[in-house]
Amino acid sequence: MADLFGSILNEEIVNVTILSFKISGSAVALATLLALPLGAMLALSDFRGKKLLVTLINTLMGLPPVVVGLVLYLLLSRSGFLGPLELLYTPTAMVLAQFLLALPIVAGLSYSAIAAVPRSVLESTISLGATRGQLLLVLMREARIGILASVVAAFGAAISEVGAIMLVGGNIRFYTRSLTTAIVLYTNMGEFGIAISLGAILLASSFAINLFLAHLQARSKGSGPSKAGG
Repeated sequence: MADLFGSILNEEIVNVTILSFKISGSAVALATLLALPLGAMLALSDFRGKKLLVTLINTLMGLPPVVVGLVLYLLLSRSGFLGPLELLYTPTAMVLAQFLLALPIVAGLSYSAIAAVPRSVLESTISLGATRGQLLLVLMREARIGILASVVAAFGAAISEVGAIMLVGGNIRFYTRSLTTAIVLYTNMGEFGIAISLGAILLASSFAINLFLAHLQARSKGSGPSKAGG
């Protein structure tokens, strides 16, 4: 019996880990596809209302996840505007919640990274006759570490989020239960050993991702002087 319980428990740990990475990865990938062009547009363009839009994005970066979950719950519930889609208590609803949380993070941080590229790079690229698309590619290459950091930050915020996905996902075993919601569940049940194990997986994942980012940053700084010297 103990072996059977241990097998089921191990299966659940693997399931919630894989589900967490699938949901957070999908949400951040979708957010990046939309947020990167938005961040680049803000960095390259001057238009009326730009400061207001940047302020709004920065404000949304600190939006409480539980508020996102509540709004989505109301929209996705049977009486809500999106109720006919029947997305409530599904992984899709969880992806949508994390997408909304990741979008302003990637947009705001990528905007800051691209805007921080030296003006001389912009001017020299334009003087060489680069098209707007080529200019954008050059700026994104120069700001690649900052852009990658924005994606990593968004992924870290998404995978560690609990309030929104619990509201719209329902914490259903083997279907919508993630690392964070499982930690809450087992903590409430008094199963602290399991909760700590899940927390260790979450912490180790975040550490590995940030270690990779630090490695890329170190390589970028190390290769800078050699290129200049060449």
